[in-house]
Amino acid sequence: MGLPGVNVVERDLLCRLDPGSIMRAAGLEPDPWQDRILRSRAHRAIAKVHRQGGKSTTYAAAALHRALYPKNPRGALVLIFAAAQRQSMEVHRKIVELLAALRPSVGVDKSSESRLVFDNGSRIVALPATETTILGYSAPELVIIDEAARVPDILYASVRPMLAVSDGDLWLCSTPFGQRGFFHHEWTKGGDAWLRVEQAAPQCRRITAEFLAEERSRYPEWWYRQEYDPVEFADTEGQAISYELVMRAMGGVEALQLVQPPAPTATLLGGVEALSL
Repeated sequence: MGLPGVNVVERDLLCRLDPGSIMRAAGLEPDPWQDRILRSRAHRAIAKVHRQGGKSTTYAAAALHRALYPKNPRGALVLIFAAAQRQSMEVHRKIVELLAALRPSVGVDKSSESRLVFDNGSRIVALPATETTILGYSAPELVIIDEAARVPDILYASVRPMLAVSDGDLWLCSTPFGQRGFFHHEWTKGGDAWLRVEQAAPQCRRITAEFLAEERSRYPEWWYRQEYDPVEFADTEGQAISYELVMRAMGGVEALQLVQPPAPTATLLGGVEALSL
């Protein structure tokens, strides 16, 4: 385990002051992007990170830190939304693993596949990103949306009002998934309120150059650039007109849609597939 030679009191103090120490207690050394976002305590944070970049582990550590050391003496509500039930359960599993390694003084009263209730009053709830799952929750201290690029815009529009009374924090993380949706909008047009953090796969010490070379040889270049390096918002495959040209034609105006559009399909012109511009 991490943090060798540190007693229980010292470990608790380290984790309170530095959320990255929660990962270190589990033997996980944070990457620079993970350290930056965990230490930031940002009100609005958005991370654009390659596949297998440690996004879920990072936000599991952030959720656990808020639950163990809440701003409110009655405890914190931390909500984690993911694109699918399987993903939300995976984030919950990572939280449980970090908790087992940390062995904090705060105990767990109740535990299920999607929920942890702590004896300091805090709760962590991990849910799939559907509009019905958010009913009944209010005043969260922290809302996390994992793989946000694949979460419907309507969920995002439903989540934001929950933060009004608590003035809660909102953190988004994802690998890009085309030039559409609220994740792309907040990264490119969201303004200065957001802390933006990014990492491409070559910066990750756990991923070898040989693996990346193999991936690049197997998939289209646009896919590799979106998934691994430089982790860019690529035009959708088969898109006849690029996002950049559309924005120029509209004078740079972009509206955040509340309904996730379907992925565009290639247009056939006289039986010939149109080329992306």
